[in-house]
Amino acid sequence: MATIADDVNAGRVKAAELVERSLTAIEQHKEYQAIISTLADSARSRAKSIDEKVANGVNAGRLAGVPFIAKDNLLVMGAEATAASNILKGFVPPYQSSVINRLEAEGAICVAKANQDAFGHGASTENSDFFVTKNPHDKTRVPGGSSGGPAAAVVLEMAPFAIGTDTGGSIRQPASYVGCVGLRPTYGLTSRSGVVAMASSTDTIGPLAMSVADAAYVFDVYAGKDELDSTTIDRDPQGYALSDDKAQLKDVRVGIIKEWMGEGLDDDVRESVEKAVRDLKATGAVVEEISIPSLPLSLAVYYILIPAEVSSNLARHDGQRYQFSDQNGADLFESYTQSRAKGFGREAKRRIMIGTYVLSSGYYDAYYKQAQTVRTKLIQEFTDVLERYDFLIGPVAPNAAFKIGENAEDPLKMYLVDMMTVAPALVGVPAISIPVSASSKTGMPIGLQIIAAQRSDRELLAFAAAAEGVVQ
Repeated sequence: MATIADDVNAGRVKAAELVERSLTAIEQHKEYQAIISTLADSARSRAKSIDEKVANGVNAGRLAGVPFIAKDNLLVMGAEATAASNILKGFVPPYQSSVINRLEAEGAICVAKANQDAFGHGASTENSDFFVTKNPHDKTRVPGGSSGGPAAAVVLEMAPFAIGTDTGGSIRQPASYVGCVGLRPTYGLTSRSGVVAMASSTDTIGPLAMSVADAAYVFDVYAGKDELDSTTIDRDPQGYALSDDKAQLKDVRVGIIKEWMGEGLDDDVRESVEKAVRDLKATGAVVEEISIPSLPLSLAVYYILIPAEVSSNLARHDGQRYQFSDQNGADLFESYTQSRAKGFGREAKRRIMIGTYVLSSGYYDAYYKQAQTVRTKLIQEFTDVLERYDFLIGPVAPNAAFKIGENAEDPLKMYLVDMMTVAPALVGVPAISIPVSASSKTGMPIGLQIIAAQRSDRELLAFAAAAEGVVQ
């Protein structure tokens, strides 16, 4: 990534050439349906501006001329922001995401908006209201979700990196399914300003790229406090871009999570993760089995707390303030109900109903309050184990990419795909997916999840970069 920007700043490569290369790749691979809309005119205009800066001897930034793709729930000036939902179709935001602002300030160029499960509700992009993205390795399989479009776009070389969002695994799981790197940072290290909210207590914004070094380089550009998001925290004073000296794996203490290696895990995923463990041990890392007793409860906790937040956040889409509005209602109440009935997809309605139920009078104490109590226990258990181990590892998902339609009619089966990614999200710790050996059954990519303590993103990235060279 840094090399591309250096070449642009040195005049060896034109930003305009890079943009045209991306737009051509998007057109050549449109059969994969990774992209909802392109920003050809604005991208060409920005490229021209950057090339003029360079011609005048001005440094155009750390990401000078580097094209990227944004998930469609990030607001980008001049482009529709639909979050892949019919209720937002045609909505052009009046302002831009803080993350996009910071990337553009360093010369990056957004060339397209990528497909996703509508509002981030899903693990396959099959819940997009527009179309299903196909896995770059097998067009009959899903690319994961909800950031399936950004992940597929990176592997198809439509751009050197993409920006996704991770509420309960939406960056890590698609990265695992398509074979790229996906980072979920510590909660609060990335501004949520200008992102269509799913669940405000776990939403994070992270990069997808083909190497840990590239993901770290991009993350370093936009991580940190933002006055437009009061939950943001200070960045590490040393930054997140990797140095030339690789971290040592010898004597690093790594805990492999026992609860994720048992029932429900496919044999091919277990084989790949166990091989990665052997590879890490061969370098001198100390890998030991650890237990987090409340972990089996994390999926139930997630699917109580997150729908509660979803039902609140989606209340603003009432047909009056944002885009789609049904015009056949006899009064304001009918306008509300008919706009939401026609605008929201099936999964959004399901989560709104679950969330409204667990927050309703008489059920709040029985469900929501109990789930928050277990969440606190999970935080304590993760904190305890991360005081004894430098990092935790395990699978990203219980299986490799599944066939399109295989789980579409079974919501519970689809939710189980999240069983290994929701706990780090509830706890607020950083986690990353890096590719390991492919499935022995299907040849599809499989990811290894690495987790660190809160605010240890720099250490996590350094360890992941060292590990990616030995576990593939």
